[in-house]
Amino acid sequence: MALLSSASFSQIPKQLPRFTPKPVVGKWNSCRLVISWDIYTVNAISNSSKGAQMQNYSNVTMGSSSSFSPSISSGSYQQSKQVWIWTESKQVMTAAVERGWNTFIFSSRCRELAHEWSSTALICPLFIEEGELFDSEKRRVATISEVSSPEDLQQLQPADEQAENVIINLLDWQVIPAENIVAAFQGSQKTVFSISKTSSEAQIFLEALEQGLGGVVLKVEDFRAIIELKDYFDRRNEATNILSLTKATVTQVHIARMGDRVCVDLCSLMRPGEGLLVGSFARGLFLVHSECLESNYIASRPFRVNAGPVHAYVAVPGGKTCYLSELKAGKEVIVVDQKGQQRTAIVGRVKIESRPLILVEAKRDSDNQTLYSILLQNAETVALICPCQGNGQQKQAIPVTSLKVGDEVVLRLQGGARHTGIEIQEFIVEN
Repeated sequence: MALLSSASFSQIPKQLPRFTPKPVVGKWNSCRLVISWDIYTVNAISNSSKGAQMQNYSNVTMGSSSSFSPSISSGSYQQSKQVWIWTESKQVMTAAVERGWNTFIFSSRCRELAHEWSSTALICPLFIEEGELFDSEKRRVATISEVSSPEDLQQLQPADEQAENVIINLLDWQVIPAENIVAAFQGSQKTVFSISKTSSEAQIFLEALEQGLGGVVLKVEDFRAIIELKDYFDRRNEATNILSLTKATVTQVHIARMGDRVCVDLCSLMRPGEGLLVGSFARGLFLVHSECLESNYIASRPFRVNAGPVHAYVAVPGGKTCYLSELKAGKEVIVVDQKGQQRTAIVGRVKIESRPLILVEAKRDSDNQTLYSILLQNAETVALICPCQGNGQQKQAIPVTSLKVGDEVVLRLQGGARHTGIEIQEFIVEN
């Protein structure tokens, strides 16, 4: 395990928390440790400042994103999420330290273990004593409570001012109590954690009632759970990045014969100007509009994108692509709007049916050699999204039945060589 000369830290208020709900005495006395980590903000600190930095706690920041707020809302918000890992596994501990996670929580009987780790890594040790959490200067950091009934839940009063950090152990794990906790502490300044035994549980706590709890304690012995939870944060944080979209000019529109096309129905509603990135070649994906627009021929279906034939690529989280034929219920895709703002959405259903197709080819004005193409169902409800044209009134999408040579559409350019959906550096020719 690599020694750390610097790590990532997030500042916390100097005033320490002072809230004590119903404590659990004598149940947290084993030699276990918890690791809190900071994924996205890295501040280099020198060895000479190590002592002063020991009192800092790390936050995991989940960037503002419409993927984490209601899909029909135009607003976004910045929400800080804290994650502590409770484990006895050296593999889990090693994986966390190598990622710069620096706050460790020990049993009060394991101060020697805390000292050992402090000599090899830049850490902030915290200690459990009689159901409460203290720093090395014996200042209270958090309280720990078990909740097994509605009565226990009611005793967690936000107005109590004895601690700002509250760790809750839901013995009878359910989603509804997590939602009740979020509702009870809504608007308060307290950070509420819940103990999770899997990455999936942690995600549910972080998303309860859309706002989620302020943090989770991931109690695991398998380092893969840490990787899974970090991947989850990466996907959520990815949505804060604006995708670079490129204008392309249509060079050919050609009626094709029948083919198997894929309708992708999402568990989210899409707004005008939003759709999926799809293309015959991974090097250039077209932004295909959803069926949220009103039509004289068929009712609006704002959850659906008539995306193209089974062979086409579609953008998914993590900078990856997959074939439309590989999508199924529960998988995630990226929803992108006309300005490049993105969010993730879950696939609820995929419909593959034989329909007449139309071939659309386009090129960039600055590159007359590279051709980009897409096949789509030849129907009035299928449209490609146009580039933004300033602040004035503009067309958001052009139905493929009205598309003609010279029209401008939106492309997402990326590397063309792919292996299992992952971009690789490789010579490739696609026609």
